[in-house]
Order: sequence, then C-alpha cells, then structure tokens
Amino acid sequence: LFILGFYLVYAQIRNQFGSNGLFATSTTTAADNARRIINLEKKIGLFFEEQLQSFFIDWGWFLWFWNVFYGSLHFVVTIGTGIFLFRKFPARFLRYRTGLAITTALAMVGFATFPLMPPRLLSTPPPYGGSMTDFAFVDTLAVHGGLWSFDSGTLQALSNQWAAMPSLHLAWAAWCALALIPILKSPWTRLIMWAYPVATSFGIVVTANHYWVDGLAGLIVLIMGMECARWISRMRFS
Repeated sequence: LFILGFYLVYAQIRNQFGSNGLFATSTTTAADNARRIINLEKKIGLFFEEQLQSFFIDWGWFLWFWNVFYGSLHFVVTIGTGIFLFRKFPARFLRYRTGLAITTALAMVGFATFPLMPPRLLSTPPPYGGSMTDFAFVDTLAVHGGLWSFDSGTLQALSNQWAAMPSLHLAWAAWCALALIPILKSPWTRLIMWAYPVATSFGIVVTANHYWVDGLAGLIVLIMGMECARWISRMRFS
C-alpha cells in the first residue's frame, strides 16, 4: 500500500508541472532547455543519441522490445524490489524507502524548475513538440508500438510530457540494483541486477525518451537521496 500510495502521490505532483497541470510552462521553454542540453553535449563532443537511434531505427522488433522495457519494468521492478525488501529485509527496506522517496522528491524539483522536451518530441508539432526540423529523432513508441501509446489525447493531457530531467527511469533502476545486489545469493541474479541499470541507460536513449545527461542527473539525485537516507538512519539510531 505504501508503494502504491507513494507512486500515486508522485505522479499527481509531477503532472502539475511541465506540459500540463496547475503550473504548466510554455513549449518554448521546454524546447529552449532541450537546445541547451544538446549544445552542452555537442560542446563536450558527446552528442550521440541521434546517431545511436538511427542505427537501430529499422529494427522494429528490437525497438518494440525497448518500448515495452521502458514502459513497464520501470514500475514492475521498482515495486517488486520494494515488496521483496519489505518482506525479507525490513530494516533495509526502511533506509531504501527513505532514499527512494528523497530521490524522487529531488527529481520533481528538476521537473518543476527545468522542463525539458525529450528527443522524441523535438520534431513533432506543438503543443508538446518543438517542430525542430534539424533533428531526426523518432518517437519509437508511435512508430513501432508497445504496450500502450502516449499519443492518446487522454494520456497526453494527464501526463507531464517534459518530465525528462533527471531520468527517474535510471535513478530507480540503479536504486533497485543498489538495494538488491548485496543481499542476492545467486551470481546470476546479481548479474541481472548489475545489467538492469545498464540496459535502462541504453533503453532511455534508443527510444528517444531521454538525453544521456538526463541519466547522469538521475544517478546524481540517487546518490544525494541515499546519502540523505543514510544520515537520517544514523541520526535515528544515534
């Protein structure tokens, strides 16, 4: 119940900013922030997202898989990790629950203060896209499909389309790995959990839902969140 309630509260707050909600910002702001991120990546010679996606763009089955990965495991693995910790390692659950909550709160500050148009929307028309003709990013979900589509008017109207900085997909994936790897007994399950955030890093980029900088920012807020949780835990038992 805590995990479900936590996600519902998170989604409700997140969707009050960015493209929709009480504190919605302009398309121009989200597009300008996207330009800033791309220019930063170009300046350091690491703007590779467009080239990476173009290499795989005709692999329909491959991108369908990553669309499903992006749209489902984000919730399933995180919720599963929380339930597993709660049932088997309650003391560990308390610290990691706090860390996840703080990480998510920090991410929502990013969503509110830096609305960022994801690559998949750069060339699409307003109100959510930037109509930028100099980029060739493709919305893989719209082209190759998945479990559901964000093209529906209902989902677009309810969801913050510009909640890209930082990437909570990567932050939560890394949280799952940190929480589980030290306590898993099987080498294979540990290997899977090591691979999970790496796969997520690839998935968020190849589907054009994030820039790699978003992923880096996600890891930074996770580190901050877990450090705060460790401090709170130490203060509680001191």
